[in-house]
Amino acid sequence: MDQQRENHHHFQHAENNSSGNKDCKEDEKKVEEFRILGHPMTLKRKRELDSGSSTTLPSKGFRVPCDEMESCRNAVRAWGNQSLQNADPDIFEIMEKEKERQFKGIELIASENFVCKAVMEALGSHLTNKYSEGVPGARYYGGNQYIDEIETLCRERALVAFGLDPENWGVNVQPYSCTSANFAVYTGLLLPGDRIMGLDTPSGGNTSHGCYLPNGRKVSGASIFFESLPYKVNPQTGYVDYDKLEEKALDFRPKILICGGSSYPREWDYVRFRQIADKCGAVLLCDMAQISGLIAAKECASPFEYCDIVTSTTHKSLRGPRGGIIFYRRGPKLRKRGMHLNQGDGSDRYDFEEKINFAVFPALQGGPHNNHIAALAIALKQVAAPEYKTYMQQVKKNAQALASALLRRNCRLITGGTDNHMLLWDLRNLGLTGMSFLHVVFILIRFAAKLCCYHVGVCGTGLFNAVYSNSGKNFEKVCELCHITLNKVTIFDDNGNITPGGVRIGTPAMTSRGCLEADFEVMAEILLRAAQIASSVQREHGKLPKSFLKGLENNKEIIDLEKRVESFASQFAMPGFDGNLDSFGGVDDYI
Repeated sequence: MDQQRENHHHFQHAENNSSGNKDCKEDEKKVEEFRILGHPMTLKRKRELDSGSSTTLPSKGFRVPCDEMESCRNAVRAWGNQSLQNADPDIFEIMEKEKERQFKGIELIASENFVCKAVMEALGSHLTNKYSEGVPGARYYGGNQYIDEIETLCRERALVAFGLDPENWGVNVQPYSCTSANFAVYTGLLLPGDRIMGLDTPSGGNTSHGCYLPNGRKVSGASIFFESLPYKVNPQTGYVDYDKLEEKALDFRPKILICGGSSYPREWDYVRFRQIADKCGAVLLCDMAQISGLIAAKECASPFEYCDIVTSTTHKSLRGPRGGIIFYRRGPKLRKRGMHLNQGDGSDRYDFEEKINFAVFPALQGGPHNNHIAALAIALKQVAAPEYKTYMQQVKKNAQALASALLRRNCRLITGGTDNHMLLWDLRNLGLTGMSFLHVVFILIRFAAKLCCYHVGVCGTGLFNAVYSNSGKNFEKVCELCHITLNKVTIFDDNGNITPGGVRIGTPAMTSRGCLEADFEVMAEILLRAAQIASSVQREHGKLPKSFLKGLENNKEIIDLEKRVESFASQFAMPGFDGNLDSFGGVDDYI
């Protein structure tokens, strides 16, 4: 039957070609209208077959008339090649407002950065069209030969960027975020209910390392599916308390011990972590999401010599697209450096690769985002260049310049300074909490960007409503109504209690726009002026959010500072923006 139908179709096709325009005219009389994507289309009606036929075969098949065929093709071309402005003016307008906000604002969130034009081009490319479940050489779908080349090149560049030997290290570049990367490690190496230990979130850790609210509620999947116990910083110094960490770890016996955090401005003692992990028999995982760029540039201590697994985001200080990455040891196991009885002798081999890759796909994710992987490959090529080291050196210089400027103005910093790209400013000696200060900055940037919505993050996740029990509802309202370019953080008081008393400030984004030490001196003055306004309004109107916000309305001091912020920020280039931003009132040329 199928063969008969196919032969009949080929016969009719040849007949139709020979008949030329005569058939086209005849076909126009036997058409049926329908619509595709809002455009009227026509198809040829099937002719009735002879009553004696035992099969239902069209005499001429389905064929679009000549003029209608061209109309259909033109409609598809028109639909597929519309610009964003024409296809969706609503989204285009909002995106333009966000571009203006970025250009006119001072971006000091330590987790954010501005990517280059090449990364943007890869992210918005045709690579988003391809589905590529699996890994290079073992895909579920066909047609991935070039996608395999891109992902293989990306993995090679990742190892080169961090100076890793492919005989001893492997890498997976498919995770959608660092949280996804961390959870893939847990899923691959642990059973549900197994134990993990990371830095307490109020101490500057990340919720993906395990997090409980004061009422016992489990916040993250790491705590829902695994048992987590945090270690803390010393409330007097702000540094990790390694002695208490070791004591806890030997009692708790985690299977994975995690170093790294979202809001920790000092170096990590990887040697001590390695010793503790070996003593309690744990795999040592480093989450270097915040400092990966500094590590790649060799501007801070590297975890790779001591850790078994290293995860990271691919944006932040690394300045790539948003995503995650997992490095894992392969080959013979290293000898243990602690006091564990079963010392490795080099005969055992790491088994992380297969377990982690299987956890990423198919256990947790579907097809990788090929446009992200290509963009990451571009960023990693730049990371390995000498210019990137110069950039990261400037990031550190700017952070130290900002810290020094604030300290000279009698401001108080957690740990007294910084070793990396971020600093934690304790606002309590100004009579403020982090919440009140961020209200002021919200108003300033609202004026500067002439927008109404900003975002506030908390210790990397923004999930700490219940921690701030004294102002939970008001804080929720602030988070709902505004976006902002500073992160509010928790501060330990002299009695070890947690208060929302500070902000986290990072320097990578404004360094990417070309700011140097002198520019961060100006930013310090702007931040201190904002704090003084906040303190004044708080004294006059009180600390309650409703009355405090009312005191910020039509405040002349804020209007004056708003003009200064806008004038200051608009003089710096915005990476990735083509042409000029004349409509924003800025300079003409951008990189």
